[in-house]
Amino acid sequence: MRRGRGLFATALAVLVCAGAAVPAGAEQRAEAVPTVFFGDSYTANYGIALKQDMSDFTEMLCFRAEQNFPAVTTRELAEKGRTLDITADRSCGGAVINNFWNDQTLYPTQETAKPQQDALKADTRLVVGSLGGNTVGFVNILKQCSQKLRDEGGLLPGAPVDSDQSAEQCAAFFTEGDGKQWLDYRFEQADYELEELLDRIAYFSPDATAVLVGYPRIVPADAGKCRTPAPGQTTTPLADVPADALPVFDQVQERLNDLMRTKATEFGATFVDLYAVTGDNTACDGADRAIGGLFEDSQVTFGEQALPWYLHPNAQGRDLQSSHVATAIQNALSA
Repeated sequence: MRRGRGLFATALAVLVCAGAAVPAGAEQRAEAVPTVFFGDSYTANYGIALKQDMSDFTEMLCFRAEQNFPAVTTRELAEKGRTLDITADRSCGGAVINNFWNDQTLYPTQETAKPQQDALKADTRLVVGSLGGNTVGFVNILKQCSQKLRDEGGLLPGAPVDSDQSAEQCAAFFTEGDGKQWLDYRFEQADYELEELLDRIAYFSPDATAVLVGYPRIVPADAGKCRTPAPGQTTTPLADVPADALPVFDQVQERLNDLMRTKATEFGATFVDLYAVTGDNTACDGADRAIGGLFEDSQVTFGEQALPWYLHPNAQGRDLQSSHVATAIQNALSA
């Protein structure tokens, strides 16, 4: 028996000295991938419980959850043998696309977050995140369509597009006239700024794989489901947003999703199409909802008062995000 072990050890030493190749899977498991996460509140996962230690004032104002989808995705990948070395998570609630290269003023203070691209290095190998919803103006659209949000949404940065226009008329406002022109301009801005974002990732981290994550669906194909409160709730998921405005909001989401997919394809990035896979987990899907209702209490508190979800992914939604992003990263890095 002792001789057998000696022969095996000798053979192994010969293979190593001869430069025998290590199996690809073993090499991938051993090497951690330097990774940067960027994005807005959908990456920071506003509404999920914050860290207990909030001594970093900037991090607190970004509402970056301790267990946001970057953290959960990293854990899921580690369980599959793919280790990410998170050099930075720069996701920050309220970020627009150009906060990737410009400072972000943190509401309601004059504190600023540095450009998210500052985290990119020459040795970064993976860059992941979502930006675009605030540039297109999701909050502005919601405030245009909800008088309740105009009256009670002071903690949510942003204003209606035209406060002189009735919230009840918002569907017509966004499909004709000034509102449509405003929306078209926002999409033009998102178009060239997404190009700038992907260009900058390639410039600062030329060897990195870029993963652009879309936004989960909020309004289902059957918008009639939005007339029913979720279990345990007394108000409907989108509160007083008019019924005829719900398809308009969904069309805006789908339009942004299509734009993000197109830009990712043009620049050779991976796109995670959350809109396409969350149609049964919208804000209006009751117990299966992955989006917290507009005025449903989230896990974040201000003093003793819970802040609303404002239509952000709840814990179930965060886990759906993480699962799809983890799969996309695994496939992209294995290609």
